[in-house]
Order: sequence, then C-alpha cells, then structure tokens
Amino acid sequence: VSPTSAFRIANLGSTTARSAATAAYRRRAASTFLPNSSAAIAASSSSLQSTYAHPRRQLTMAPLTLRGGSSALFSSTTTAEESTTETTSSGPKEIFRSDYTALPFKVSNVSMNFDIRDGETFIESELTIVQNTGEGDLVLDGEADALTLLSISLDGKDLVEGVDYTIDGDTLTIISSLLPTAADATSVLKTKVKVNPEKNTQLSGLYKSGSMYCTQCEAMGFRRITYYPDRPDNMAIFDSVRIEADKEAYPVLLGNGNKLEGGDVEGDRHYAVWEDPYPKPSYLFCIVAGKLGSVSSSYTTVPSGRKVHLEVYSEPENVSKLGHALESLKKSMKWDEDTFGLEYDLDVYNVVAVNDFNMGAMENKGLNVFNTAYCLADPKSATDLDYERIESVIGHEYFHNWTGNRVTCRDWFQLTLKEGLTVYRDQEFSGDMMQSHAVKRIEDVSSLRGRQFAEDAGPMSHPVRPDSYISMDNFYTATVYSKGAEVVRMYRTLLGKDGFRKGMDLYFERHDGNAVTCDDFLSAMGDANGVDLSQFSRWYQTNGTPTVKYSSKYDEESKTYYLTLTQESNSDEPLLIPISVGLLDKASGEEVVATKVLELKEKEQTFEFDGLNGDVLPSMLRGFSAPVKLVQAEADASEEEDLAFLAARDTDGFNRWEAGQKLYTSLIFQTLEGNQDESKTLDYVEEAFGRALNMDGNDYSIQAYALTLPSESTLAEEMTVVDPVALHKARGDVRESLARKYLHEIRAKYDELTEAMESSGSGEDIKLDATSIGQRRLRNVLLGYLCCIKDTAEERDAASELAMKQFESSYGMTDRYSALNCLASMDGEESVVARRDAALQKFYDDANGDALVLNKWFMCQAVADLPDVLDRVKALVKHPDFTLTNPNRCSSLISAFTMNAAHFHAEDGEGYKFLGDMTAQVDKLNPQLSSRMGRGLIQWRKYSEERGALMKEALQE
Repeated sequence: VSPTSAFRIANLGSTTARSAATAAYRRRAASTFLPNSSAAIAASSSSLQSTYAHPRRQLTMAPLTLRGGSSALFSSTTTAEESTTETTSSGPKEIFRSDYTALPFKVSNVSMNFDIRDGETFIESELTIVQNTGEGDLVLDGEADALTLLSISLDGKDLVEGVDYTIDGDTLTIISSLLPTAADATSVLKTKVKVNPEKNTQLSGLYKSGSMYCTQCEAMGFRRITYYPDRPDNMAIFDSVRIEADKEAYPVLLGNGNKLEGGDVEGDRHYAVWEDPYPKPSYLFCIVAGKLGSVSSSYTTVPSGRKVHLEVYSEPENVSKLGHALESLKKSMKWDEDTFGLEYDLDVYNVVAVNDFNMGAMENKGLNVFNTAYCLADPKSATDLDYERIESVIGHEYFHNWTGNRVTCRDWFQLTLKEGLTVYRDQEFSGDMMQSHAVKRIEDVSSLRGRQFAEDAGPMSHPVRPDSYISMDNFYTATVYSKGAEVVRMYRTLLGKDGFRKGMDLYFERHDGNAVTCDDFLSAMGDANGVDLSQFSRWYQTNGTPTVKYSSKYDEESKTYYLTLTQESNSDEPLLIPISVGLLDKASGEEVVATKVLELKEKEQTFEFDGLNGDVLPSMLRGFSAPVKLVQAEADASEEEDLAFLAARDTDGFNRWEAGQKLYTSLIFQTLEGNQDESKTLDYVEEAFGRALNMDGNDYSIQAYALTLPSESTLAEEMTVVDPVALHKARGDVRESLARKYLHEIRAKYDELTEAMESSGSGEDIKLDATSIGQRRLRNVLLGYLCCIKDTAEERDAASELAMKQFESSYGMTDRYSALNCLASMDGEESVVARRDAALQKFYDDANGDALVLNKWFMCQAVADLPDVLDRVKALVKHPDFTLTNPNRCSSLISAFTMNAAHFHAEDGEGYKFLGDMTAQVDKLNPQLSSRMGRGLIQWRKYSEERGALMKEALQE
C-alpha cells in the first residue's frame, strides 16, 4: 500500500523527568502504535504527570474501538519490564512481536458470493478449514458494528451460539472439538452476513465511493466484510468470488485474479465470477462494482511470453486522464523483468481509480485500487510532480506483486519487509525513468529528512520493525516506509549490485508463496553472498537517527590519509553502517580516490588511505549511503571553506548538492541568530549560488535543486527548540538577499528559459522528458526568487505582473500552478490584490468541478504567506466544494495549512484550536484520516513552553 501519511503517538512528558525513562525505552526499541483517533492524542497529553512520576512505568494507550465512526477511549499503564499490557474489557491488548504464535487452524480455500443491493449487501462465505498446530479453538475476526450475522454452519450443520460458538466483541470463536483433528482432514464453514457499504464512512472494508462500490482491506478491513482469520500469515486460495449487482447501475464487476464467467440474472441484474489461483492473505482481497470507463492495452511477459490484458478504470468523465497510468504500468512490468527477472503471473491486470480512498494506492492481487490523485493526469490538471508520482506509485503497487503478494509478511511487525523493500524498488525504477539517479536521490533524501528524521526525533520514534503495537492502522509511518527503504539500500551498498540480486533471487526461491519475516530476508541476503549480516540486523530493532562523526589528518611523510569515524545511536551495540567516501585533492580538486564503501562496525574506527601525494578533502556519505546525521567531530574554522570546495568540485552529484545545502543552512541559522556579519558564510553562499545559476549543461533539475534553499521542515530538525515564525523570516531574508544580489542574472536566465521553451513547442504539446521537466522546474524556482522581492509598491507590482503573465500564458498545470502559488501570497496595493484574486477565480472557474484541480486550488490558499491566512482557511471550510468526507479534500486544506508553519504556529494558538476542532469533526467520520490530521499537534515538545502549552490545550480539548 502507498500511504498518504500516517503517525503514531508514544509517551509524552516533561524534559525534567524524561531522561531515564526515555533512555530505557529507546534501548528496548519499544514502539507502541496508538489509536486511530484524535481523542487518544488528547488523552496522551493529559496523563503526563502520572506517566513520569515513576521512571520505570511507561504509559500505553489502547486504541479506540473503530465502529461506524464512533469512538471510545481506554488507557492503561504497565511497567517496562512487563511483557503484557493490563487491559479491561473495554479495550484490546497491546500486541507484542515476541508473542507471535501460529494459528491452530487455517483457511486453505475460500468461495464467496456478494449480493449488492441498495442500502445493504449480503455476503456468503465458504471457508475450507484445515489443521495447522491444532492447539486451540478457531478464532475468526469480525467487526461487530460492521457485520450482521445471518447464518453459520459447519460441515452442513447449523451452529448454535453459546453451544458451538461464541461472539465476544469483534471475534467469533468455534470450539476445537468440532474441527478436524487429522492432519489431512478438512471442514467447511459457511456464513452469511449483511453489511451496509453506503454508511461506511471509515473507507475500510466494503464501502461506496460516489457511484461505485469498492473495498480496502489492508490492514484490518476484511473483518468488516466477513468472519475470517484476518491476519497476513493465513494465505488462502480464493477459488471463486461471485459478484452480483444491478446491471445498469454497476455494469463493471471486478475481482482479484482471472475472470471465470459472467452473465445476466433475473431482475435486470448480472454477475461475474473471479478466481485467484495464488494463495494470498485477506488484506489483498478486493472487489469493485460500478459504472466505469477505461483504457486498455496488453503486455507480453519475457521470457515466458504470457499475454496480459491491462486495463485502467475510472469514472467515465476521467477516462482521458488514464493514459499515463497505463503507460507507467507497462514500463514497470518491463523494468522488473530487466532488473530482477520477475514476470507477472496472471492473465489480467486491472487498476481502478477511486475518489474516496484513505491511502495512496493498494496492491490487491491483479486488481489495484488507486486514489485518483495517484492515477489521473493530463497536462491541464497535473503537474510534472504529479506525473512523476503517478509513475512511481503505479510502479510501487506493481512491484508488490512479488515483494508483498507472492512473498508477504508473517505478521504486521514485518510490514517494512514488503513496504521498505518495495519503496526501494520504486525509487530505483523512478531514477532509471528520470535518467538521473542523483535527482531522484536528492528528492528522496529531502523527503526523508523532512518527515522521517522528525519522526525519529519525536515522541513517535520507533524502529523499522517495532516490538509492539496497539492500533495496526497507525503502523504506516515514514519510518517503516522511507527508513525501511534506506535499510534495503544499505544491503545493496554493502553487497554490490550483483550481490544484492543474488540475495533477491534466493529470497524468492526460498519463500515464494509464504508469509515470512525480516530475518528471512536478511538470511537470504547473507547466505547468497556468504557473509555474516548478524550485526546489520540491529538496524531492525534500533529507533532514532544515528550520528556519525568524522575527523581526519594527512601524514605528509608516509603519504597516508587517516579518516576516523565514530558512531552514536540508541543501540546498545554498534551498528554496521556503510559510509561511501571519495577523496579529492585539495590543490587540484581532482578525485584521487574513487568512491569506496567503508564498513563502520565499531564505536570508533580509523581507516587509512596510502599512496597520496598531497592532502585531500573527503567527500563523505556519498549518495547518502546510510540514514544517519554526519557531523565533524570538532568544529573547524575551515569547515565552510571545505563545503564551498565540495559544492564546486565534488564529482558526486548528490554530495555537490549536499555541500550547498549545508552552506545555505549555516547562513540561515546565522541570520536567525543575528551573527551573520561575523563569518564568511555569506561569501561562500553567494559564490555557490552564482556558480549554480551559471551551471553549464542541460541537467536543469540538478540546477534547480542547487538553487533551492532547505525547507523549513528540514531546518527545524536542526533546532532544539523550534521558532517557526523566526525560522520562516530568516529563510525568507536569505532568499530575498540572494534574489537581490543576482536579480539581473536570475531574470536573464528566466527569460532565456522562457524563450527556449516557447521555441521548442508551446501550447498543448507538454513534453515529459527529463530535459523539459527540468526546464520547467528551474524556471519556476527562478520565478519564486523574482517574486520574493516585494518590499515596495513598485516591486510588488512588478512581481505580481510577472507571475500573472506566466499564469495567463501557460497551458500546462506545472507552470500555471507555480505562478498561482506566487500570486496567492501577494498582498498590498489594489492592483496587486486584483491580480491575485483574478487568478484564483480564473483557476477555480477553469477547474469546472475537476476534483484534483480543486484540491490544488484549496491547497495554494492554505499555504499562502498572508497575515489573514487562517481566516481565509476557515472561510474555505464553508465553501460548497469543501467536504470532510473526502480524504483528499481534507488534506488539501486542513493538513496543508499545518504545513504553513509560520501561520499555523502563530503565537495566539488559534491555528492549534482550528486544527483540534476540525480533527474532532473528522474523527466522527473517518478515524484514520483524523489521526493523520492530528499529527500537527503531537510534536509540542519541540516548541517553546508557551507554544507547547497551547498545542497541548488543543489536544486536550
């Protein structure tokens, strides 16, 4: 699954009482995933005193019971030494990875019948039960508030509640004495239930989105469809899934696998029967019924020559926007064959775009369901970034066919096994499609630092494979996904391209068709290459971001360079950290030692480089070879001079960009602290900026990123106490200073690009090659600099006029939306405001109801740098096109506003109150969505005492 975002909440406490408990907590790498609700967030901040009154007692909170949007909170406390959580009957127990036990009975085969009627759907299930361990009763999951049980029988005999089975909360238990005792014996359990998809606002299980029915079963949605052992280690073959519905209203009926048959039935209804021949866990189950349009094609796999029918569906009015997704699917299939030798294994591959969807996309076997934001695109509605994301997410879900579907997780603690690995695969795919892995690496590391590093540093810190969770739906975090991908990348760095491929081949050879663990993946990698990776396994159990410090010296007499590395982390024992290093001659700038991977295995190690004829400068952590923070062991007056040297001469594209980012960061913080005049940093920054501005060649994306300052979220991670308002001003001051210094050069480059783009083809011919995308990216970065000069009325008029000219002359969404974002933050004179308001109105009118374009319209106003932006956002909540029931629309306005840090964190606390109120409203409809929205409040400890108190107050209310 591709998440839009997710979060968890851990212990929150005062800094004075936190140290001992936090140290013990982190050493144990304990991670408790907490409730899918804003109410639980508030409770966490109200229990602080009791939590830390005893340093050995830590607070754990059980989740809300998520039924029909209602909520109820349960909390308990346990000592850190206890292996189970005390609970009451009102809440479920905390689940520990160490407590995993195999099922006593498994379901081996499934047949189902869906009878879809207006207002109710009847679901019949036939489960073949086989013995597994045989030690215990058969326990089936089933959401009590989602399911109405109409009948149940075992081997043809009707079962009696209280005698043959019991229902306790969300489980149905059948006593073991009724079940098969011989290893080869089977029983057949039949159930019939009724559900109401139309009232399912949680968007989990079977629900209705617009005019179509669809399902979302990861992680625990199948239990909202029928009674079943709803856990990933029960892999069953779904022999037959029959779907029946009104033919006119729902002419398209889709299921997993291959279609067996279809036809008409009485009453203007019809049916389709689908079969999936491969065993799968219940979270990969899917059906869709609706009036859909589509585009289709075919792909012939290599080397087996299987001809696969490909079809991408959407609501009829969006069919013209499906072409890019279809082409991306073909590219993904070929890439996986070429790179990993993995072919597709069914005759059909279907993708359906859905408006109301909690996640980004879902890899259901043979029937992917996508959020429309990650599937629909045309030049008038999608930016270049949208196109790239669609290609990436299409690839991600396709790659899951092997890394997630054919080989899946034994339990949800192993989620990074499928998600971290598949994110790594889609990153490599995107880098190949972009024809620039440096550009892709810059984008991925920027995202990692902006989101995952913050997670590692906050109350949500957890290892990529946590030790415990309470609410599984909050397991989908940046750590599991993005840091998990970095862990996989480290395998590739340590073992090399060929070694990594050997490990992947052995992994599939051993585990195809099974549910396995992260340890199984590590063993395959080690065994295939004859290496011991036991030390590397510590990455799976260590939370937080490690720090690597370095120092060096050159011995002229022996012509030897000594590089000393030390590591600090939350692991009791040293991690195995791959550090990719190159050496540049200080005199000539030539690379004298090409990239070499150093294996840091001890707390401190010194590496020697012999035969060097002069002093060198290290290019450290090339390609960001490990998810760590890299710092010099001791402050050095020459550090910024060295960064300027690397920004100009490093042969590694990523590190050249990284050196520039560090210089920008240093200048921004000096500006924030008011001591800029005491250093040469400004000179170094201006030199690096000017060099980037005049960069030769046509790698425009690299040039654009070299000119872009670090984001406020990335900068905030460098601060002990974050002042968003001051940080926003300091970054803005540096940006304006550079814009004024290089005003004429920036404008000349902007005009040069405009002319080149117009001469190469304007109008509706929007090209999506790397050069064209890079040109647009660079020109829009330059437009941002030109529009940040607006101190005087004359400057504001010039900036708004330039942005308006680009807005009116651009056909494609990339350039148009970039101009609109500049205009949205314009204020002042009547003529300036008139341009801003006219552009916003024109953008809205041209959207003509297009949901994805309207999302952009809401978002650009939510992130606008205007003094009254909160009032504008509150007014937009009442706009007729705004709704709380659609996750995309909520995120585009409410969640987007929380990213507008300087205004969201205004000292009066009104932004916090607004978010708290909106989150509480959404929680009644969709707890998964409310949990994502509420994360803007849980990092209160990173802010001043005054801001933190206001954030906690909003949580508690």
